[in-house]
Amino acid sequence: MKYLLGYIILFSCYFGIGQNTTPITKEEVMTKVMQANNTLKIAAQDALAAKGDYLQTNAVLLPNISVSHTGIATTNPLMAFGSKLNQQILTAADFDPTLLNDPRQIEDYATRVEVQQPLINLDGMFQRKAAKAKWTATELQSERTGDYMALEVEKAFMQLQLAYKTVDVLEKAKETALENQRIAENSFAQGYLQKSDVLAVQVRVTEIDNQLHYAQSNILNASNYLSVLMNETGTTVLKPTDSLSVSYSDIDAVSLSENRKDILAMDSATEAYKQMHKADQMSFLPRLNAFGTYEMHDDEVFQGDADGYLFGAELKWNLFEGSKRFGKSQKSKAEYDKAKLQLEQYKSESALELNRAKRNLENAQNKLRLTKLALEQSQESLRIRTNRFEQGLEKTTDLLMAETQYSQKTLEYYRTIFEHNYALAYVQFLTKE
Repeated sequence: MKYLLGYIILFSCYFGIGQNTTPITKEEVMTKVMQANNTLKIAAQDALAAKGDYLQTNAVLLPNISVSHTGIATTNPLMAFGSKLNQQILTAADFDPTLLNDPRQIEDYATRVEVQQPLINLDGMFQRKAAKAKWTATELQSERTGDYMALEVEKAFMQLQLAYKTVDVLEKAKETALENQRIAENSFAQGYLQKSDVLAVQVRVTEIDNQLHYAQSNILNASNYLSVLMNETGTTVLKPTDSLSVSYSDIDAVSLSENRKDILAMDSATEAYKQMHKADQMSFLPRLNAFGTYEMHDDEVFQGDADGYLFGAELKWNLFEGSKRFGKSQKSKAEYDKAKLQLEQYKSESALELNRAKRNLENAQNKLRLTKLALEQSQESLRIRTNRFEQGLEKTTDLLMAETQYSQKTLEYYRTIFEHNYALAYVQFLTKE
């Protein structure tokens, strides 16, 4: 009775999963991930932030224009006299020493337009180049993140396929186990088997039920993970429209490409450090900037009866800042050298990782051939022992061992397919330009 209750609960659970599944293709998952995945959105925002840093360096080329309106009231002799001059209302009477020394309150409202135009700013130009290189590096890294998410989709989708394939295998194993249980119970009723043999078959059925439960949980876990990748909040159980099968590709001639996006990103980052070091070196040179102002003055708000302009240029050379620039230049040089070393180290590690991945793929290919052969052998062994058991010529323990071995080899074969396909996808990821 307890076994029957367990079967009812298990089948009810699986029936519920089957009724609420949503079929989906790998292409649909990939499209949704590329459009909605939060990791990709974060990477895109990093690229936009780097672009914003680059746009700020336009100040090296474009003018700085500001407009202000100021109002004052003063009895300060100098300010009062200057305000009258700016308003162009000065008269001969204003030169009276008494009025000059003790003027009445004067109000002045000034509208000022100020323009500052960089002409020669060498350190700023190299800072602009550094910001451009950083922006390029961030964009390339964002694209590489997209490649990584594509690999993650491949892996997660295959995990979902493997989970469904595992359920299929265990369901077939359960059908076989139940049939063996029926035969064993009939044989026991006829006196051909002992009670211990029947119990051994029942234990095997229970083991399969337990494995099936975990396999169904893996379906839910894999579906939930795919939903997270697609940035979907629902708890829909997904079901692949195609089954897990072996992928094929020729990877004998592949090698590490210098045009891989993450390597190009590190190369651009190194270039950014190089340009920053040059900028620190150029800070020892003078700067040439033009400036100009246009002012309107009146004794009433937002009026401008009197106006005037001023323009000029400034050549400024900051000779010494307490050795601050020397230390800054040394630091940027060290950071540039460090970036070059990190780039070479990253290339070496990437080449090592690619060689390891190729060897893993070769091992997976060999394992795939062996597991397929072992599966065929165990299948034939199970067929022979099943026929002999039905005729009463085979021990129950031998049949259970053959049936268990066949299930294990079947599951191992499909797990090997997963390992092989992922190893292939990983090699393609490492060699993608």
